[in-house]
Amino acid sequence: MKITTVKGMHDITPPETAIWCRLEGIARHLFERYGFAEMRTPIAERTPLFVRGVGASTELVQKEMYTFVDQGGEELTLRPEGTAPVVRSYIEHGLYQADPLAKLYYFGPMFRRERPQKGRFRQFHQIGVELLGTAHPAADAEVIVMAMRLCETLGLRDLRLEVNSLGCADCRPKYQQSLETFLGQVVGQLCEDCQRRVRTNPMRIFDCKNPQCQQALMEAPTVQDFWCDACGEHFRQVCEGLEAVQVTYWCNHRIARGLDYYMRTAFEIVSHSLGGAQNALCGGGRYDGLVRDLGGPDVPGVGFAIGIERLLLLMEQPLAVARLPRAIFVAALGPEARRLSMPLMAMLRDRDWIVEWDYEDRSLKSQLKRADRSGSRYVVIVGDDELSAAKAVVRDMETKQQADVALDQLVHYFADLGGVAA
Repeated sequence: MKITTVKGMHDITPPETAIWCRLEGIARHLFERYGFAEMRTPIAERTPLFVRGVGASTELVQKEMYTFVDQGGEELTLRPEGTAPVVRSYIEHGLYQADPLAKLYYFGPMFRRERPQKGRFRQFHQIGVELLGTAHPAADAEVIVMAMRLCETLGLRDLRLEVNSLGCADCRPKYQQSLETFLGQVVGQLCEDCQRRVRTNPMRIFDCKNPQCQQALMEAPTVQDFWCDACGEHFRQVCEGLEAVQVTYWCNHRIARGLDYYMRTAFEIVSHSLGGAQNALCGGGRYDGLVRDLGGPDVPGVGFAIGIERLLLLMEQPLAVARLPRAIFVAALGPEARRLSMPLMAMLRDRDWIVEWDYEDRSLKSQLKRADRSGSRYVVIVGDDELSAAKAVVRDMETKQQADVALDQLVHYFADLGGVAA
């Protein structure tokens, strides 16, 4: 029986992997211009990290996590999101002691057992950013700007940035009390999941995309009417920061986000091109209590995560993977040509050229087809005629021009084209 991938998980194979690498490279270049450095955390973490960090009442913890007991009897979970692992690592390695400000980014697979749909998988990949060590609203604005700049750099269009503030520990309880009173009047009109949310975490009821629930919540109180002065001022300064760099935004005071650690700033970048109710491409916000709750110092933080699969879905023009400018295909015809080509290829690779060849001693026509498929910029042709003349034919696959080059000068020839000196 043929074994296939697990439902909701997928392979990424060449040439698609080249597009993924290019996308990640663009993100790295952008984040590093802002002073961020890459962090890598394990795929599996101890389950309490997510129960405590994300929230025991969240659907992610209750319904979606891949949790198992290993051979040693320890309960582990495949990471469903990236912030809690980064914070765990930040605490464990004492990064706050080296520098009070930590600016980190990451790439990697996440795992959630939810219904697969367009752009959403059970193993999916995220690009994430976390800025730890400052509660200043300028940090929130800069993180949001970075997310928008990444989307713009990738050529995404028709995006909508929506921002909100969820309040703080001082003002949010008053809002929740008012919301609970309202929900008590409409609870019978809500879906089963939302009825449970009324009891566990009322603010998350706004995450529901059920049209019946959305209709029932039309008159629900919104959080901005309950902000304390500090939260109102913080949100005003975040918006000012976005306006200062001409980033267009909409205030959406029903954004709640699906994880319990958010406070104050919450934002989403949405695209109606994704279709359906799940139209968020990127989401994030502030989580000032999370480091403390996970056993570290009381350090504030803000960040975002963006789905790579969803990015690729929205890109009108896939990232071009151009013919590699430093790639050579050696078409060796016959045993003697193959024998002479091996040390030549070794020298070229030592000088940073990408070099391929055909292992099966096929015809020149077949090898040229393979060279074209490989994306090589140059083809070096060595056969009996070339050996007798002590020369090789070098063909530029882009310009279609070719030249005869002495065999003992090939390394110098390619050095002159931009390689490491021979």
